[in-house]
Amino acid sequence: MNKPIRLIAIFLMLLFAALMINATYLQYYASGRYNDDARNRRVVDAEFSRQRGAILVGRDPVAESVKSKDLYKFQRTYPKPQLYAGVTGYFAYGGAVTGVEKSQNNVLSGDDSRLFVNRLIDLLGSKGPEGGDVELTIDAKAQKAAYDGLTSLPGKVKGAVVALEPSTGKILAMVTTPTFDPNKVATHDFSANQKAYDKLNADPGKPLLNRAVQMSLPPGSTFKVVTAAAAISSGKYDASSMVPGGATYQLPQTSGPSGLVDNEGRDCGVKTVKFTQAMENSCNTVFAQLAVEVGADAMQKQAEAFGFNSDYDSWDDLQGTNGKSTLTTSNFPTQMNPPQTGQSGFGQYEVRATPLQMAMVAAGIANQGTVMKPYLINEVQSADSDTVATTQPKKLSQAVTPETAKEVTKLMVATVNDGTASPAAITGIQVAGKTGTAQSGQDNVPPYAWFVSFAPADNAKVAVAVMIESADIPRDDIAGGKWGGPIAKSVMEAVLNP
Repeated sequence: MNKPIRLIAIFLMLLFAALMINATYLQYYASGRYNDDARNRRVVDAEFSRQRGAILVGRDPVAESVKSKDLYKFQRTYPKPQLYAGVTGYFAYGGAVTGVEKSQNNVLSGDDSRLFVNRLIDLLGSKGPEGGDVELTIDAKAQKAAYDGLTSLPGKVKGAVVALEPSTGKILAMVTTPTFDPNKVATHDFSANQKAYDKLNADPGKPLLNRAVQMSLPPGSTFKVVTAAAAISSGKYDASSMVPGGATYQLPQTSGPSGLVDNEGRDCGVKTVKFTQAMENSCNTVFAQLAVEVGADAMQKQAEAFGFNSDYDSWDDLQGTNGKSTLTTSNFPTQMNPPQTGQSGFGQYEVRATPLQMAMVAAGIANQGTVMKPYLINEVQSADSDTVATTQPKKLSQAVTPETAKEVTKLMVATVNDGTASPAAITGIQVAGKTGTAQSGQDNVPPYAWFVSFAPADNAKVAVAVMIESADIPRDDIAGGKWGGPIAKSVMEAVLNP
């Protein structure tokens, strides 16, 4: 072979080698990255055209794919949009996915490894690939009771309700207001889709925000449940004890009105007061003194045992892609000085909690001190409704001993029977509860109303947290018991009387 032909042959061989290397790189090493790239319209179109699995509450779909007469073959629909939007989120074109639609995308799209056999059958059969179904832990009646309770409040309501099954951690209700209609975002009319999203995103009420898990606010006096648990755990008190009382209390290392704690006229004794009376009347002076006595470190340890300052990345059923949680961390401040510790005792200073977190506090006391890991996904099912996986309850922490939980329960029962939490009382059933009205710290922002409860008190089936961020309620009339108590009561009744 002469030299020019040999050079051309070598050059062509190099070209073929380069093509083979490039093809191998694109089809093997880089395929996943290109498939996941939001700019890859073929992949997006294929996913949007697939028969996606349903999100179920019991046997009823709250998100499903129905046949459509357009390019994409299936339209994602939400039969009860306002009621479940905060949980389901939405599945829209171009990778716009939120809520359970996002956290369970692999199952719903059929790509989950647990659905491999089903994918293989679909491939060999005549029908196209189908996604698996996801059954939620939500109790339909409890969800509706929570939604009806919040939306019946006057004006444009911002708030949330979370209900848990204390013994397992199942989320029985999760409602957030204001809510939205995910059908308008999921529509195949992409012009209308974008307009709907832009309007929701610009809404000052933030309807796309799930306030149940994505907003933390001062929990106010509902946090006194944690302070009471810390005080009893110290070994110095039980529910029948006398505790430090008084009409006012000057925080340590302070002087003047800025460091003065009062009870807004409630009867909290002179020097001491019964522990039950202190909880019934929600005495700030008592719980500030108890927190200072317990100390900052013990208060932090107790709060964290209930879930404050937690990293949710490993257990969020609403988590986003790449394992990143969408949940907001509930904060209990560290390295507090004595006056800050006193303020934390009644849920102020820099204490911040989500409704989910305060539901966990109530559920932990209800479950003999054991906090269970909250979860929203009950079952993963194939497209043929065969069970593929069932979530098993997991213990998150032992927040307090069963003996301490029993004593705190006595305090909370007294608060429903004879105190500020009486609006949650249910005839024939012993209810444990605690109210909270938390100052926002801003002159133009009204206080937040909170309520936590569980029932039956001696063998709880449901624990509830209600948070009312704002409603058309006069500032002087805002109270957790008056407005949150009836909502918690209706949710508990929905679970106890199915």
